[in-house]
Amino acid sequence: MSPLADRAILHTRLHAGLAEMGQTAPASALESLLDYVELLLRWNAVYNLTAVREPAEMLTRHLLDSLAVAPFVRGDTLADLGSGAGLPGIPLAIVEVQRQCVLVDSNGKKTRFLREAVRALKLSNVRVEQARVEAARGSYDCITARAFATLHDMLKWGGHLLAPAGIWLALKGQLNADDVTDLPAGFELAEVKALRVPGLDAARHVIIVKRTHSSTREHAA
Repeated sequence: MSPLADRAILHTRLHAGLAEMGQTAPASALESLLDYVELLLRWNAVYNLTAVREPAEMLTRHLLDSLAVAPFVRGDTLADLGSGAGLPGIPLAIVEVQRQCVLVDSNGKKTRFLREAVRALKLSNVRVEQARVEAARGSYDCITARAFATLHDMLKWGGHLLAPAGIWLALKGQLNADDVTDLPAGFELAEVKALRVPGLDAARHVIIVKRTHSSTREHAA
């Protein structure tokens, strides 16, 4: 890939942003993250995958915003639902290559980009599935989902993908009361954490949801 004009500056900002969040990543991962930004910039000119247009803003709003949730991800498998341009799934897959990830989205142009990103970035731990969330299949230790619907609806549509002892990480900006009180049967709120993203002056939260003990036993049976 041809280098970004300000790649060295972005590399420094990315390294500093991760350090500010208490995270580290090998140099190869930082380069892959910037390769992803470059690829997204090129495709965005034609496919309009994201409203963010500037590399520096992508670094903050896409890379650091996605990686802010990394400390809460656990397990060997992850599904990113409504992945769109691969957020937060691709940044999370780049910094943790041992975890197997699937990116689920129903939009054809977005899944075409995702497949090209997997190929170009050589992400052997990532698979792309073009499907509606409710039609996706599998069982995953961790599920990430940005707010493409209410949390109640997201769990109703995609809750079958969560492993019995898995965790669901719902990424939100401002919180509404219904986000933490109106959950479908079989799920319970574990925790709500405020996230701080360096350079981003906006509210960010992760809502952590687990299966109830009764639903876990039923699932296992």
